[in-house]
Amino acid sequence: MLLLTVATAAAAQPTPASLQTSAAMELFERDWVLMNWALKFYDRNRDILIEPDEAAAAADAFRRMADANGDGRVTTEEYRAARAFILARY
Repeated sequence: MLLLTVATAAAAQPTPASLQTSAAMELFERDWVLMNWALKFYDRNRDILIEPDEAAAAADAFRRMADANGDGRVTTEEYRAARAFILARY
C-alpha cells in the first residue's frame, strides 16, 4: 500500500514542461490583452479557448516579442511595452 502511495505521488509531481504550460495559461488568464492576442493568433482549432499547447506557443512568441534586450528575461518595463504594442497594433 505504501509503495502505491509513493508511486502515485511521484506520478503527480509536475514536470518542467507542465510548469511552463501552467505559467503560460496563467499569463493569459490574468491579462485580457494578451488573452485576446493569443486567441486571435494561436487558437488553432478556433474554439475560443486557449489549450495548454496553444498557450505555450503564444507565451513563447510573446517572450520573443517582449525581450527587447535579448537577455532571456522579460522585465516589467518590457512586459508593459510589449502589451502596449499588442494593444495598439492588434
